[in-house]
Amino acid sequence: MTLTKTILFPEIEKTIRAFDFETITAERKIILQPLIDFIQNKFTNQQEVRLNLICTHNSRRSHLSQVWAQTAAAYYTIKNVFCYSGGTEATALFPMAAKALEQSGFKIKTIAAGNNPIYAIKYGENEHPIIGFSKTYDDDFNPQSEFAAILTCSHADGGCPFIAGAEMRIPVTFEDPKAFDNTPQQAEKYQERSLQIATEMCYVFSQIKS
Repeated sequence: MTLTKTILFPEIEKTIRAFDFETITAERKIILQPLIDFIQNKFTNQQEVRLNLICTHNSRRSHLSQVWAQTAAAYYTIKNVFCYSGGTEATALFPMAAKALEQSGFKIKTIAAGNNPIYAIKYGENEHPIIGFSKTYDDDFNPQSEFAAILTCSHADGGCPFIAGAEMRIPVTFEDPKAFDNTPQQAEKYQERSLQIATEMCYVFSQIKS
């Protein structure tokens, strides 16, 4: 059976094509390998791949990781991948994280305002939007079993030694762009972190063999 390739928005496609996996260090590739192995095992056995990307506040790195992982799966035609995100506590998706995604070509629409807005994040015209809002990792919106828990920050990694329902717990931590909030480098650093996460998530899915 021939799989139909997902048509991403042109700017996202252009961004992904520019990634150089040689910029990922050997040490970092070792850290990413358990995630590759988890996805490969599920994909080989024709099972659904559920990834719950987790950081402390579910406001920055976990959302960037969720969106880019789902997009990478679509780009590399890895079907039946469902990406979620959560935190050890709920806050709100930080606006600069959403702006960094928009700069790479994502179309983002606010579907509910308030202290914890809900966003529809699209990576292709005909693709179901990713629903982005802050929640705890065990929220009812997220899977309760048969998923991998991907820890995207060291605080969540240290604070979540056990995650109920997770088949695997995989630390893949990133530096927090929050350190640059309210500085002249803020926008640049959010974009830099978004593209690092994007490069690594695309590398992960590029390694999956059909």
